[in-house]
Amino acid sequence: MTDPVRVPVVVGVGDLRSGRAGAPADPREPLDLIHEAAVAALADSGADGLAQRIDSVYAVKTASWAYDDLPALLAARLGAAAVRTHTSPIGGHWPAALLDRIAHEIATGAAGVALLVGGESQASVTAATKTGTDPATLGWTTDPGGPPAFDPDDLGSPAMQRAGMIAPTRVYPLFETRLSHELGHSRDESLAWSAQLYAAFSEIAGRNPAAWNPDLRTAEDITAVGPRNRMVTAPYPLLLNAMPFVDQAAAVVVTSLATARELGVAEDRIVYVWGGAGATEPADILARADFGRSAALADALARTLERTDLRPADLDIVDAYSCFPVVPKLLIEHLGLPRETVPSVTGGHSFFGGPLNSYTLHSFVAVTRRLRTDAEIALVHGNGGYLTYQHTVVLAAAPHTRGYVGDPEPRVLTATAPEFAADYTGEVEIHTATAEYGRDGHPAIGFLVGTTPDGRRVSGYTDAAGAAVLAGGPDLAGRTVHVVDRGGALTVTLTDPVPEETPA
Repeated sequence: MTDPVRVPVVVGVGDLRSGRAGAPADPREPLDLIHEAAVAALADSGADGLAQRIDSVYAVKTASWAYDDLPALLAARLGAAAVRTHTSPIGGHWPAALLDRIAHEIATGAAGVALLVGGESQASVTAATKTGTDPATLGWTTDPGGPPAFDPDDLGSPAMQRAGMIAPTRVYPLFETRLSHELGHSRDESLAWSAQLYAAFSEIAGRNPAAWNPDLRTAEDITAVGPRNRMVTAPYPLLLNAMPFVDQAAAVVVTSLATARELGVAEDRIVYVWGGAGATEPADILARADFGRSAALADALARTLERTDLRPADLDIVDAYSCFPVVPKLLIEHLGLPRETVPSVTGGHSFFGGPLNSYTLHSFVAVTRRLRTDAEIALVHGNGGYLTYQHTVVLAAAPHTRGYVGDPEPRVLTATAPEFAADYTGEVEIHTATAEYGRDGHPAIGFLVGTTPDGRRVSGYTDAAGAAVLAGGPDLAGRTVHVVDRGGALTVTLTDPVPEETPA
């Protein structure tokens, strides 16, 4: 048996929402929400004096309001003598990566009691902006802190900016198109699987007290495009997009098994962090060879399962990041799970809510509660960037025979894309494509990644006429078009005939 001093465990969790979809509450700054979640997590442990034992506070970066050192502000409010504070960069993988890092530090003796927190008040910020109110006039922390600064690098690489692929709503459908093509799914089949997944997520969110939108949505609701569910970028209507305009926060307390027992934490409150692994692909999506899989996710999963001595069939719970349907689909495919698998106990970004970088922290809360009651082993997944950063972590109701077995340092994968063909004119085989829709319900701008006959890559955006051509998504992948590329602006013409339907 591994020395209990070196076994990392979760002993307390807490999360909350302030207001909900359609029923906003008074504006509250992220620090206040995070403090409330931290107090709830400390109380959840059942241990007295735990706050005073905290020596490390980690925060997932808050995007809706800026803080120079949120962990230090939080430690002061809690009366914790934290000697180490850390705030992550932006990225939805960070809750998983940080929990893995904290577990490693507990296992090596570098930390004793750690608090991991995150939270957003984007709903409050958006509401204040609409009324012309500066949140600073409401008493929000500005020293140190204030409104978040915009970083142009967040738009994407120069190649992505040239191609107009500069927002998640534009990029993730490109992955969906290619994955669907490789699975042999038409656009309708792709949408049906997405809707079935998200309807199940909606049902789960309805049982989660911290969910932003707990109202039940059926698969039919999700696929029905209309004024309240407009098409955003094919094949994703609004209900298949993350909902970032939320006020939510979460906190997790991690310590060693020895300290948990010393503090009197009940055995049935303890959840073991076995560890995980992470991997990173090039931030430039156009530097990747294949849009139909995630090399980083495949690597992180393989190493996590290898280190924990698990097979996918051993997992009672799989909780996926779900900013867009292609992400949980890829997790299902890379694990080789049945298509009917519902990889969430949290409720998904569309219905539980998508608090920017900290969604997976809420997943740890939900998973911990399940492991305390009716499950044995769980895998939690975090995704950042454009499928760029992947990290998976295993938690369990019982300890691993070797204690902590994770690897918190991500593996960095190299660029694998073919040579880029700038300002190309000629035929291209479509690797992936999509179209963004305007408020009028018609395709407004298209996006294409294709391959020339000599194997080079072409990418760019189109006008409305080209968008109408590319709106078919999975049904177009593999077909041939003629393109004229002028600085990333593409003129696109189909050159192969539309396949005829087989007579009934």
